[in-house]
Amino acid sequence: MKKFSWEMKLSLCLIAATIIIYTLKFLIIGDDGTSNTATYIFNALGFLPLNVLLVTLILNSLLSMRAKKEQQEKMKMIVGLFFSEFGSKLLRIFVRCDTASNNLKSVMNVQKSWTRKEYANAREVIENHCSRLQPETDDFEEIRELLRVNHEFLLRLVENPVFLEHGKITELMQALFHLSEELDGRGEFANLPKSDIGHLTGDISRVYCSLCDVWISHMEYLAEHYPYLFSLSLRKSPFAEKEDVIVRE
Repeated sequence: MKKFSWEMKLSLCLIAATIIIYTLKFLIIGDDGTSNTATYIFNALGFLPLNVLLVTLILNSLLSMRAKKEQQEKMKMIVGLFFSEFGSKLLRIFVRCDTASNNLKSVMNVQKSWTRKEYANAREVIENHCSRLQPETDDFEEIRELLRVNHEFLLRLVENPVFLEHGKITELMQALFHLSEELDGRGEFANLPKSDIGHLTGDISRVYCSLCDVWISHMEYLAEHYPYLFSLSLRKSPFAEKEDVIVRE
């Protein structure tokens, strides 16, 4: 049996208190329509629990919804900063290592006219695609260096509680720091056995999949709320053949 939430329990208690107060009023002084001090006191006491219910639950819920919306706006802004400073660069390297990148590029070719259905289709493709990476030795080196250079930046992001409120962001950051630790623990990648290369490739694929998912969600949000930022992100898309911020249409 499903348990009642604290809001429901409080509501029932306050409504019960109102019923009890008005019942006592009727039993003690009756209800003949006359107005006196006792009637005023009972009416005021009877309405007090309802007033608490209105202020505590309804107004508090509205304020909570507003605060949550503001936090989501802040989170989306930080996600945009993440891709501008680091995420898009890393994603472009991953795309280069992708043996079937053309298939993914065709799906991730986001357009202004996209609906929720197109974004949902892109997410489905991402789930089944991210295991096709075959990074070379130079790719491992480049990824490790990029993670090292941006280590402090990623730490500052993690220190922001708003940034980690989204489950997908938390999974991405965990995968990123794990990958960074794995790569830092190696020396020369050219001398690694195939089993270890396969292990590192799996760690990179995990980040690749999570990063693609967060990117497509971020693009959907920008398209709906910030068209001008969406336009710039399209021109800087890591899935484009090359980054070109110049407007040519």
